[in-house]
Amino acid sequence: MAAIADLAAVELAAAIRRREISPVEAVGAALSRIEERAELNAFMAICADRALAEARRAEARILRAEAVGPLEGVPFSVKDLTNTEGVATTQGCALFADSLPKADAVGVARARAAGAILIGKTTTPEFGHKPFTEGPLFGRTLNPHSPGHTCGGSSGGAAVAVATGMGPLALGSDGGGSIRIPAACCGVVGLKATLGAIPNLQAPDLFGANSYVGPMARDVAGVKALYQVLAGPDRRDPYGQVAAFPGRAADPATPPRIAFLLRCGNVLDPEVETAVVAEMRRAEGLGMIVEPVELDLVALEPHFLVFLRSILLARLGTHAARSPDRLDPTLVATIEAGRGYSAADLCEAQFARTDCFARIQEILDTHDVIASPTLSAPALPVGLDPLGTVEIAGRPAGTIRGAWYPYTFPFNLTGHPAISLPCGVSKAGLPIGLQLVGRWHEDDYLIDVADRLAIDPVTPNPAYV
Repeated sequence: MAAIADLAAVELAAAIRRREISPVEAVGAALSRIEERAELNAFMAICADRALAEARRAEARILRAEAVGPLEGVPFSVKDLTNTEGVATTQGCALFADSLPKADAVGVARARAAGAILIGKTTTPEFGHKPFTEGPLFGRTLNPHSPGHTCGGSSGGAAVAVATGMGPLALGSDGGGSIRIPAACCGVVGLKATLGAIPNLQAPDLFGANSYVGPMARDVAGVKALYQVLAGPDRRDPYGQVAAFPGRAADPATPPRIAFLLRCGNVLDPEVETAVVAEMRRAEGLGMIVEPVELDLVALEPHFLVFLRSILLARLGTHAARSPDRLDPTLVATIEAGRGYSAADLCEAQFARTDCFARIQEILDTHDVIASPTLSAPALPVGLDPLGTVEIAGRPAGTIRGAWYPYTFPFNLTGHPAISLPCGVSKAGLPIGLQLVGRWHEDDYLIDVADRLAIDPVTPNPAYV
């Protein structure tokens, strides 16, 4: 058997149920790996004593042959934006370094009810405002494949953790690609479910929500296992009600019809293009129907910025005015940019969001899923200004948000489920991601298609010299 820390979530859960591995051993292995790979800087807080105490209680239940949850004894981490009872939730920000929530977020509570054991909080840029996991409070989280390239963000610590055996499961959050971006950069799997499928009551505006909590794992099976315990209605969430249209699972007798979106108004790295085209050819070899589709998603960026900047201004504008020196300068700049918008700008952004939703619905009327690159290029070099511009394939490509991840943020606005899975590596050894997008409340179908297309996880660099 592989080292305990390197086991995938489903395999580990099965071994625990068979009493081949104890929950104490599983938690201990994850904690040891966190210590061994401390240079990656993936955690903001570690709750070792509490986790081991919970593991001992889980072990006792198993030895007594009591009914246990589907994830009994499996270690998991939670991104530092999501509330965890009695465990620091700082939002990646020094202003909230002493914050101790009194209750778990819905997703955390459901994972723990299924038997999963919280081992710590993973790193995030302040309030998840940028796609690079770095900030004044904790420094920089390193990509496990290359220290010279970003691990992505804002769920960067979560992606690094699952990629390197610091617990096989993680709970991330996604406000514009923040699960899928680091999943692609680190070679793991990450799901942004349908809006409301996993209730997220921390969003300040539940009706205009575009931020999601979701599962990350080393493989599709792990994401599926965690999603199954996270998903479910909650009457406190306006979108977390019973689905109006029943979901479905993939039928092996009916091949999925894939709308292939290679470009969306962006410059595309040739290695990414080669990898995703090859994956679509492999899909055809598996009997799937692949048809090209055109859609300009880059044009939605200015409208997405209205939402992002306005929300951060409303939440943090007072803090930025009183204590700008205690905030990340890029967060302050993002907040200040929000002061220039009017109510009409916000309405126009809502109109654009509606138009994009309608266009996606048209495509999904005739196709089961949309496939695209997750990112326009593999992980970018560290040290770039997240508010600046970027070159891709040696060509000026525009702003980092519009140029690097135009495939992700539109689906935060439209609410469609989207999953990123590994799709090969670049010549430099950097992972490449494939994104699949499905219909509302067809998350199970989307995951099943992803499972059929899944390849082996990308093995990280075991250590930096």
